[in-house]
Amino acid sequence: MNFPESEKKRIAVLRQSLIIAMILLVASCKTGRDKGKPDVREIINTEAPGVLFNGIDLEGWEITNFGPQGPVYVSGGRIILEMGDGCTGITWKKDFPADNYEVSLQAMRVTGNDFFCGMTFPVGEYYCTLVAGGWGGTVVGISSINGLDASENETKTLKTFDRERWYSIKLRVVGGRISAWIDDENVVDFEIGDNYLSTRAEVELSKPFGIASWVTTAALRDIKVTLVE
Repeated sequence: MNFPESEKKRIAVLRQSLIIAMILLVASCKTGRDKGKPDVREIINTEAPGVLFNGIDLEGWEITNFGPQGPVYVSGGRIILEMGDGCTGITWKKDFPADNYEVSLQAMRVTGNDFFCGMTFPVGEYYCTLVAGGWGGTVVGISSINGLDASENETKTLKTFDRERWYSIKLRVVGGRISAWIDDENVVDFEIGDNYLSTRAEVELSKPFGIASWVTTAALRDIKVTLVE
């Protein structure tokens, strides 16, 4: 179809205006996305072997339905377990080793006066919990051994924990032995032998691997597991 010269010029102007508008729209959308991008320095490589927390969301975890728990969310590259009326925590929903492994993480007591890291873990066919800061804030140990919790059995030690401070926690289950360190201090060195391991009822829902706090707001980051030969 042949258009008059004036009509052709009008169509060309409209076409050019449309192209400019589309370019501006794409640029605006890209800018909006960039503003929402988290700082890459806070993101752990999700493809790295053994990384259990990607620094962005709760992928691989579920919020443990203890009942009276507080809110759980990710903020600033940290998992926040808000204070509840009992346990607040997360449970790992993917595969997890039962022996010959090491777990490392950083944990912080933000508010509250009880344990800020109750790490429930498998030992062969059994489960137990490493408690950091329980029973009023200072007890460290394994719950439970032969029906005795961390405040009553031979793994009990006392340690003062500051609020708003990161503690490096490492747990190793190797060769029939449970070992744990807090900031390079060996706080547990227990030979399992014929002893019976179990969990307290409060953290049963943390199996097979989970982390919880008790009437305390806690923060977690850098959660990793490695197999040990």
